[in-house]
Amino acid sequence: MIPGLRLIQFLNENDQPRAGWVTPDGSFVGGLGKFDSTYELARAALAAGEPLAAFADIHKEPASLPYSTLLTSGRVLPPLTHPDPSRCLVSGTGLTHYGSASARDAMHQKLAANAGALTDTMQMFKWGIEGGRPTGGAPGAQPEWFYKGDGESVVGCGAPLPSPDFALDGGEEPELVGLYLIGPGGTPHRLGFAIGNEFSDHVTERQNYLYLAHSKLRPCAVGPELRTGAPPPHMAGVSRIRRGSLVIWERPFVTGENNMCHSLANLEYHHFKYSAHRRPGDVHLHFFGTATVSFADGVQTEPGDVFEVDLPDLGAPLVNVLARVDSGFAFGGVRQM
Repeated sequence: MIPGLRLIQFLNENDQPRAGWVTPDGSFVGGLGKFDSTYELARAALAAGEPLAAFADIHKEPASLPYSTLLTSGRVLPPLTHPDPSRCLVSGTGLTHYGSASARDAMHQKLAANAGALTDTMQMFKWGIEGGRPTGGAPGAQPEWFYKGDGESVVGCGAPLPSPDFALDGGEEPELVGLYLIGPGGTPHRLGFAIGNEFSDHVTERQNYLYLAHSKLRPCAVGPELRTGAPPPHMAGVSRIRRGSLVIWERPFVTGENNMCHSLANLEYHHFKYSAHRRPGDVHLHFFGTATVSFADGVQTEPGDVFEVDLPDLGAPLVNVLARVDSGFAFGGVRQM
């Protein structure tokens, strides 16, 4: 397990938000002093000049709330939110993971071919293989980057994952998520990591790679925990989909730097090099990519399907049910002033 704390945000018995910590065995939850959010906890740690885990540790209250009860009753919130959702930027990087050994071998065979014959996707992956893990203090190759939304697009564990009525698909993407707070001087501070379901419209993306931006403008799920400290270089988990009482799809997946062609430092640099991404007080949730999706196996999800992303190194599984929702906007909905 990560040498750090398991932090959450939850609703107490009065439906008031609290910052909390989970016992190492995952059984119980305790509050963290006066803090009603991990955002305020992190800001206070910055002001005190203390690492987040050390600062949280001195504010731990006795853990007496059953964690399983909070999870099953839907009282666990996303692990990092901003009081103004517009100041939470949700983004991601793709083509970052090698994938399975067989897929990697096939990929390497294609990469050995004439570069002029490569698709744009394969060319970008090749750049990542060649220069995504720089040494010597200089940045490496730029990854694919995409915008997903602001804090309104993020749901927590146990909440429905809404797919808009105009979507052609709603497919899971099990990923590692970095959680960041921009300090008063504009310095990004990594608070820790969480499990994520990046959730994309793969049918739209398949039509043309230039539709990638459209396919990523979807809600996502993050949580339930913020794990402080650096992640292990290798993490193994399972992604599955339940339909009623049946598991209709299940695959193991891996993440962590040992399974990525880009280093985390390189991915972070290419996100935060933009000054607009370093506005003091902002929160960033950044997805680091995956190599395992059910869409690749021909699965077509349906409303009511339950996504489970289980990555034990980051705590309890992330569970969400797929819901179809009205987008709230119709063709011709723009009005002339």
